[in-house]
Amino acid sequence: MEVATAVRGPLITAWSVVSPFGMDDSAFGNGLRSGAAAATELDPGQWKVPFDSACLVEGFSNREVLGRKGTRSMDRVTGLAVAAVGRLLQDAEGERISGVGQDAALVLGTSTGSAQSIMDFTRDSLVQEKPFFVDPMRFPNTVMNCAAGQSAIWHQLKGPNTTIAGGRASGLLALNYALRLKKSGHAGTVLFGAVEEFSSARAWLEWHTRGQDESGTVLGEGAAVLLLESDEVAEQHGRDGLAEVLGLECGVHHEPGTEATVLADCVRRVLARTGVRPDEVGYLSTSGAAAERDALAEVLGDHEPEPVRCSELIGDTHAAAAAFQIAAVLVAAEGRDDARGRIALITSVDRDGVVGCAVLRLC
Repeated sequence: MEVATAVRGPLITAWSVVSPFGMDDSAFGNGLRSGAAAATELDPGQWKVPFDSACLVEGFSNREVLGRKGTRSMDRVTGLAVAAVGRLLQDAEGERISGVGQDAALVLGTSTGSAQSIMDFTRDSLVQEKPFFVDPMRFPNTVMNCAAGQSAIWHQLKGPNTTIAGGRASGLLALNYALRLKKSGHAGTVLFGAVEEFSSARAWLEWHTRGQDESGTVLGEGAAVLLLESDEVAEQHGRDGLAEVLGLECGVHHEPGTEATVLADCVRRVLARTGVRPDEVGYLSTSGAAAERDALAEVLGDHEPEPVRCSELIGDTHAAAAAFQIAAVLVAAEGRDDARGRIALITSVDRDGVVGCAVLRLC
């Protein structure tokens, strides 16, 4: 009698981050496990911002990390993205990992791209000798898909190239888009993730738009990129699955105070669709919104999954938050035999309306 082998869904098989804990994955893992926040005091001489501290990628410089060629007009958010993608594509010997060719797709989450680049370019058009005396080399930085486009050019990724903007849920929306690319046959291998920079422009925008419950939140920055591929492709190239993507749900809250209700509905739907009981959730990573506590208490009841801390340690990385949450779950399960097969739930709430959640099965 022929026995059918169970086919696993799309797998996350590799990840890379550039975070406030450092420039490599091990620094991120060690930082999370230490439980110490990465916030540092800001130099008021360098930063004219309304905050005293932030979680910065210390010492990051486009020129020092990426080299002189092609970085003269590159802004910080693009540099962070290019660096994170590059680290994902390199093996321990510095060679490109197998199975990720030029046909691979890239889906990158962002907020507005670089608010600093947009504001600087607009200001130059008004204060220079004549309105049109601006640096044309810096115009590409004002376009929202600059980071994704430059990352693809830099690393020779000629498959579908997509930029997703959805606030803190951008990483989950990027994962959703990556799943659609695979399902539709437009790409077999997809890099997905998100990026955010700290800048004076972003700091002031946050200062004027955040709610009272966010007043004590420290801003952070960084980039997180993950590799999504099928079980067959991963096995062919010698990569073990880190997590299987079981399901993902997103929603929109239209009225203030409805965030918890909308998120609870999303979590119920994704658990029902994936056949996961609430008491089977083993790991939980949230974006830190108050509404998440209410929604999860409603859905999970008395069950308390193991919490995976992230935003409390690396700050509010906004567009990159959900991508960092996924990476943090992978860190939490790293090297633990008891993590194999456990379910992880990642949730996100953005004040501008988007909520989302994803269910992973750790490999």
